[in-house]
Amino acid sequence: MITPGILRLLMENRGLDLRAAAELLYNSQLYKDLENESLKIWRLSYFLLYDMLEEELATGHITYPEEQM
Repeated sequence: MITPGILRLLMENRGLDLRAAAELLYNSQLYKDLENESLKIWRLSYFLLYDMLEEELATGHITYPEEQM
C-alpha cells in the first residue's frame, strides 16, 4: 500500500508523529497527483514516491519519471 509506506518513511526520516506525517502528505501536490488517475503515478514504488515528496517539500517542484508522463 502506498500511503502507509510513505507515512512510515516520513515518520522515520523526519521524526514526525502519524498526525503530522499525514497532514504533510495529504496537503501535498504529490498526493493530489496520486488521486489523478491519468498520471498513473500510483504504479511507482512508495520509496520513489517518498523521494518525490521530499523533492516537493525541499524545492516546491516534483520531477516525474519520464515513463509516467
